[in-house]
Amino acid sequence: MDKELPKIKGWRKALTKKALPWWSAGILLTLLIVFLATTSSDSMKIDRDNLSIASVERGEFNDYTRVSASIQPLVSVQLSPQEGGIVQEILIEEGSQVKTGDPILILSNDNLDLQILNAEAELAEKENILRNTMIQMEQQKLSVRQEELQLSTEVQRNLRNFKQQQALYNDKLIPEEDYMKAQEDYELSRKRYDLVKERAVQDSLYRSVEIQQMQQSLGNMRLNMEMIRKRKEKLIVRAPIDGELGLLDVNLGQSVAEGSMIGQINSMDSYKLETKIDEHYIDRVVPGLTANFERQGKRFEVILRKVYPEVREGKFQADFKFEEDRPANLRSGQTYYLDLQLGQPEEAVIIPRGTFYQKTGGRWIYVLDKNGNKATKREIKIGRQNPRYYEVTEGLMPGEQVIVSSYDRFGDNETLIF
Repeated sequence: MDKELPKIKGWRKALTKKALPWWSAGILLTLLIVFLATTSSDSMKIDRDNLSIASVERGEFNDYTRVSASIQPLVSVQLSPQEGGIVQEILIEEGSQVKTGDPILILSNDNLDLQILNAEAELAEKENILRNTMIQMEQQKLSVRQEELQLSTEVQRNLRNFKQQQALYNDKLIPEEDYMKAQEDYELSRKRYDLVKERAVQDSLYRSVEIQQMQQSLGNMRLNMEMIRKRKEKLIVRAPIDGELGLLDVNLGQSVAEGSMIGQINSMDSYKLETKIDEHYIDRVVPGLTANFERQGKRFEVILRKVYPEVREGKFQADFKFEEDRPANLRSGQTYYLDLQLGQPEEAVIIPRGTFYQKTGGRWIYVLDKNGNKATKREIKIGRQNPRYYEVTEGLMPGEQVIVSSYDRFGDNETLIF
C-alpha cells in the first residue's frame, strides 16, 4: 500500500532537484550581466603577463643618439689612365699597399705604336731634307765666293788696263776710242763685282733664316717625338700617391678609355667616419659635436667635421674625424656604432623606450592604476629621446607604471582590464 508523501513548501522547495536548472540559468545570467558590465565598448580584458610594464622615473637624461658609421679614407685619389688601351697585364691586386710611382697595370695601344713609327720616319725625312739643303747652300755659297774672286781679279785687270790706256791717251799715242773702251770695261767689271758682293750678303742672310726655320721645325718634330714616346710610357698606369689600392675594376683584355675611372687609391694617413642620421635631428646636428664608440676595449672620441645639406630617404649624411687616438688596423668599410652627443645630461622624468611609440607617436600612453588591476589611456608629451629612454615633459609622475610594449591589438579602447 502506497504512502502519501507530504508536499514540500516554502524555501525548501528551492533546494529540490527540480529547482537546479533554474539556479544554473540564474547564475549564467548573472555572470553574463557582470561580463557585459565590465567589458563595455571602451574597455578590453587582457593578460598582464604578455605586457611590458615599466616605471616612470626621475633621473639623468643623457641627450644622445646612436648612429651607424663606416670607416672611409679622408683622402682618396681616383686612378685613371692618361692613355687609352687594352689591359695587357695587372701587376698589383686590390688591397695591396703601394708607393707613389709603383706600376699597377700595363696597357697596350697599337695605334700609338703606329704613331711613333710614323713620327720617327717623318723626323728622319726632315733631317735628310735639312742636311741636303745645307749641302746645297754651302755649294751655292762656294760658287758665289768663286764668282766674287773671279770678278775681283777681273776688276784689277781692267783697272790696270784702264790706267795704261789713260796714260797712252794722254800722250796722244792711242785713239780716244781705245781709252773709252778701257774705261767702260773697268766700270762694268766693278759694278758686276759690287753686285756679286751684294748677292753674297743677301744669300747669306737668306740661308741663315732658312736654316734657322728648318732647325726650329726639326726641333719641334723632335719635341713631338719625345711627347709621343712619353705617351708610350703612360701606358703603364702608376700609383699617384702612397696608400692602399682600394679598388681596381679592370680585367685582362678589357679596353680602357683615356681618363676613365678604373680604380681608387686610399691614403692610409687619415680616416673619416661616414654616417647617415635621421632627418628628425637635422636642426640639432652641427659641426663640432662629439661622438664616441668602443673598440678593442677602449673608447675613442670623434668630432663632427661636415654636415651635408641634402636629405635622401629621410636621412642626411655627416662626416666625423678622429680627435686624437684611433683604433689600430682600420680598414675601409668597417662599421662602428657612434653615440652622438646632442646636449648636456639633465635631470628629467623618463620612461624606457618601447614599441608603443609606433602606435601613439608619443601623444598618449596606458597608465596603470594604484592597484595594478587596469590601465587607462592618458595624454602625455614626449620631448627628447635617446636609444634607451624618452623624456616625458607632461602627463606622468615618477613612480607611476605604464605599458611600453606594442599597442597594435588594443584598438581604440580607453581602458585595459587585467
